[in-house]
Amino acid sequence: MGSSAAERGQTDRRPVLLPFLLSLFCRALSEQIRYRIPEEMPMGSVVGNLAKDLGFRVLELPTRKLRISSEKSYFSVSSETGELLVSGRLDREQICGKQPACALDFEAVAENPLNFYHVSVEIEDINDHAPKFAHNIFDLQISESAQPGTRYILGSAHDADIGTNALQNYQLSPNDYFSLVSKEKSDGSKYPEMILKTPLDREKQKSYHLTLTALDLGDPPLSSTAQIQILVTDANDNPPVFSQEIYRVSLPENVRPGTTVLRVTATDQDEGVNAEITFSFSEAGLIPEFDLNSNTGEIIILNTLDFEVIKEYSFVLEAKDGGGMIAQCTVEIEVLDENDNIPEVIFQSLPNLIMEDSELGTLVALLKIRDKDSGHNGEVICKLEGDTPFKILTSSRNTYKLVTDRVLDREKNPEYNITVTATDRGKPPLSSSSSVTLHIGDVNDNAPVFHQDSYVVYIAENNPPGASIAQVSASDPDLGPNGQVSYSIVASDLEPRTLSSYVSVSEQSGVVFAQRAFDHEQLRSFELTLQARDHGSPALTSNVSLRVLVGDRNDNAPRVLYPALAPDGSALFDTVPRAAEPGYLVTKVVAVDADSGHNAWLSYHVLQASDPGLFSLGLRTGEVRTARSLGDRDAARQRLLVAVRDGGQPPLSATATLHLVFADSLQEALPDLSDRPVSSDPQAELQFYLVVALALISVLFLLAVILAIALRLRHSSSNRAWDCFQPGLCAKSGPVVQPNYSEGTLPYSYNLCVAHTGKTEFNFLQCSDPLSSGQDILCSESPGTLFPLCNPSESTTHQQAPPNTDWRFSQAQRPGTSGSQNGDETGTWPNNQFDTEMLQAMILASASEAADGSSTLGGGAGTMGLSARYGPQFTLQHVPDYRQNVYIPGSNATLTNAPGKRDGKAPAGGNGNKKKSGKKEKK
Repeated sequence: MGSSAAERGQTDRRPVLLPFLLSLFCRALSEQIRYRIPEEMPMGSVVGNLAKDLGFRVLELPTRKLRISSEKSYFSVSSETGELLVSGRLDREQICGKQPACALDFEAVAENPLNFYHVSVEIEDINDHAPKFAHNIFDLQISESAQPGTRYILGSAHDADIGTNALQNYQLSPNDYFSLVSKEKSDGSKYPEMILKTPLDREKQKSYHLTLTALDLGDPPLSSTAQIQILVTDANDNPPVFSQEIYRVSLPENVRPGTTVLRVTATDQDEGVNAEITFSFSEAGLIPEFDLNSNTGEIIILNTLDFEVIKEYSFVLEAKDGGGMIAQCTVEIEVLDENDNIPEVIFQSLPNLIMEDSELGTLVALLKIRDKDSGHNGEVICKLEGDTPFKILTSSRNTYKLVTDRVLDREKNPEYNITVTATDRGKPPLSSSSSVTLHIGDVNDNAPVFHQDSYVVYIAENNPPGASIAQVSASDPDLGPNGQVSYSIVASDLEPRTLSSYVSVSEQSGVVFAQRAFDHEQLRSFELTLQARDHGSPALTSNVSLRVLVGDRNDNAPRVLYPALAPDGSALFDTVPRAAEPGYLVTKVVAVDADSGHNAWLSYHVLQASDPGLFSLGLRTGEVRTARSLGDRDAARQRLLVAVRDGGQPPLSATATLHLVFADSLQEALPDLSDRPVSSDPQAELQFYLVVALALISVLFLLAVILAIALRLRHSSSNRAWDCFQPGLCAKSGPVVQPNYSEGTLPYSYNLCVAHTGKTEFNFLQCSDPLSSGQDILCSESPGTLFPLCNPSESTTHQQAPPNTDWRFSQAQRPGTSGSQNGDETGTWPNNQFDTEMLQAMILASASEAADGSSTLGGGAGTMGLSARYGPQFTLQHVPDYRQNVYIPGSNATLTNAPGKRDGKAPAGGNGNKKKSGKKEKK
């Protein structure tokens, strides 16, 4: 024993790695690398350069992330050199037991791209275990009557090593009575048999002490010893005899504990105590799975059998009679595999995210299926449960790949629960499932989508600058920056340079702000194109239109066009014939309002009047008519203060003052113009009469001068004085008023001339050329005269036509609710502002057609005749704008001239007066 211990110590100190370390490898399977190393290599020892064998460069190691995927960490890979290193104890006997071939199979996983490689490391046995006996002392009782050649089976030794390092031989210490032979069992293990060479004589020697040595053939060889104590007994001539030398039986691994495996039998020809046989295990305690009934010889299962742990059992039974004689037999039990192991599914190299734009066939994960059963019980079928955009591909040796099979869309399914089911081919088949959740990564594949196809916003004018007028909203189903939306204005029908001064949009919220106060009269609507852009790379966009309608507010007061002040700032006046009957059209207050709708619907009211009952004012038309005939006590000079109100809330108004003089001629009206209120003070009356006298003298002087000049011109050129009524003959003067049709004027002018009869008459002139904005349309004024005169520089060859006595408006031409009826002056204006504007546009279009030639301003039938009732101050700017003041409720009727109808006919409402005959008019 001492020598054996010394040899073992020398073996431990000897370098073990050098003779066994091999860097050879072979490719038994595709992409498989094999290494062969001895067991018990120190931790950190290099097995081989795995990276080099896989074809990786050292520079690639940080990105490829080469690592080992196995259940137990026996090996690791150096991240710097790519060498395969030992990271755990390699005890071949603990890993593989008595298997002749011991190999550790595992996978090496590399990323970028993801792949795996099969690696097999074969563990070679070294002689690190000496043979060991189960018992250090064997006691034998041998009868002195034993015959030479009798064999005695001794306890065998066990060596955990294999091959030449395992137990190879037994040696018996030298003696004269016994010899030793080595025998081999069916499983390859060896046991010693001691043979009696010569008869024993108890009387000479009662006992013998021998040494049994077990040897292996390792380098260096190891050994162990056991003591044999032989006691010579009295004669027992017949030993027990088993019915079989070897008992063989097969058992399924799922047999229950307590089941009887078999029963051995032995007989002894002796009698009495020498014939009583007891059974026992020759190596008691080494077989914990079985129990032996010493009396009956029944072998019973104690613990559950496991084919995957031990496939076969072999042990020796002894039959011993009462005299001490022993017989032995061998029992061999084969364990049959049953389908008692469920397949296991193991996910390896599972990524955190799978991008939704991954191509078809992209490797997602590696699956490894493990079933401890063998044969058909260990053959496994793997399938994917449910309808998922993935599929499983077979790789090799129960290894599978999970790859993409369809296009992924994170917005529809942000994650997938993958369930893989593995089923073996056993009967009945066993299966198991393993689930894992795969998260889909987002890419910018969705453009922002507005919640509406288009936006229409209504905002009242005069809004405060900086106020929010609208908000657009768009959504993006992507995540993170890909789903963050910002807003901007990309186009508009406004001027690009002024766009920023009108509106702006919040980049984050999409709120549209007004940068200024809008004016309905200047800007009624505008359209913007807004863009929503995400923050992906590349960014995706979408556009939407936003139409802003500016609503009207009553922010413009009516503007009175007539009556207006003279160019010198003095008030103008209108003359009324003294014989005017009730309903006589005296004048018309003309006003316009820049607003629209109800805000531009004007009404006329008398605020103050010298005689409230003498005149009436049209509520909607603004026409001033006589309410009764002029009485003797009525003053010749009347004053009306007229208020023009719009229909807004609150209403706005403007005032106009009308000066009306009752006179049949201009000369008659002049004294009335200078009248002043009579003072009760005599001194004041005297001063008043003096001023009146001076004024009359001045007027008479001016009239004399004018008549003299007129007569002189008439004598020099008989008809040249009337040429002022021909178109194009008016003298040019400073621009007094421009034909601004949008303010209610019409493109016509009239002139004033003085005839020899001394009566003032007005005739409209039709200019031969269109009037432009800068063209003068009034005749020149002579210095010192009160009224404008025509230029008589050019003569005409025809006589003046007699004045047209039928100067009044016909019923069709009279402003009111319609051109053919005279009813209530009030009407219902449309409630919708935009319908109102449309109606106004229709009225304006009709009035423009009339202005273009469909109706003329003259005295004939079908015309809008005017007379001196509007006074000589009624210039072009005083002509009523019927496009603003005519309202036709509930009808699409436009302004028309009804030929044949005269204004002298009584209106339907009874507010007109009948036309006087020509003689009575002259009279």
